[in-house]
Amino acid sequence: MSKHKTIDIAEYRVQGGKKVDLADWSTQAPPFYGSKSDYKDMLEAGTERLAELQEMLYAHDRYSLLVIFQAMDAAGKDGAIRHVMSGVNPQGCQVFSFKHPSATELDHDFLWRTHLALAERGRIGIFNRSYYEEVLIVRVLPEILQGQKLPDETLAAKDFWGDRLRSIADAEAHLHRNGTRIVKIFLHLSKDEQRDRLIARIDEEDKNWKFDEGDIEQRQHWDKYMAAYADCLAATSTADCPWYVVPADDKKNARLIVSQILVDTLAGLDMRYPETSDARRERLREIRRQLEAGEV
Repeated sequence: MSKHKTIDIAEYRVQGGKKVDLADWSTQAPPFYGSKSDYKDMLEAGTERLAELQEMLYAHDRYSLLVIFQAMDAAGKDGAIRHVMSGVNPQGCQVFSFKHPSATELDHDFLWRTHLALAERGRIGIFNRSYYEEVLIVRVLPEILQGQKLPDETLAAKDFWGDRLRSIADAEAHLHRNGTRIVKIFLHLSKDEQRDRLIARIDEEDKNWKFDEGDIEQRQHWDKYMAAYADCLAATSTADCPWYVVPADDKKNARLIVSQILVDTLAGLDMRYPETSDARRERLREIRRQLEAGEV
């Protein structure tokens, strides 16, 4: 990406512990690409580098990477995952989308079902939505809590949502200590751009299947969602497990930023390919000689 504009991911990183007002974070950023072909070249360079780093991640086998995508509807989560991860070996990457919890999942704590889906060492796991829904949609629509069979004293806690946020931060700190690196991406979409994308889903027949009337209901709670996201970002963005607020009104620009975040995160790990011992190297030379001689 060196021949193009440099993407400084620090610009999008949330400093935890400080009050967050999403009105202060732009949903648009000056484009890092000058043309469609420029964008294609940049994205391709990013996916190639990401593929190289994923291979080393697998070979090193000490870390895993968890990438969490959260956003309002139509923000481009699916497209970002599909385009940014297009060059990664499918065997080294797994994507999970979490829908309404099942009866079995509701019989466990709210982190249980997502932790079952965590990637093992050497792999990249992607959560398209995640346990953060438990402090977002559940906070905006608290009636959902009635189906979670929580003890009365838990529901009556003075700082119920603060307790949930602390549970999340503690769980992420535990995962980090054990080798899971966590990157959290909020695709920050404007309400006007969401309206245009929802209209496009209605107007274009091949996009009708994407339209969900429930999105309109959620849109009516926009301000509540922005407040819930703000509290969530402030409480759970840490030095080890940061949140990034990515301007999402321009899908192409958002994908380039996401790609750079993942590349920089993996490149910052102390990884290397396993070293070959002198004895094994000598054995490999002997096997090579045998192969050339047709002995095996």
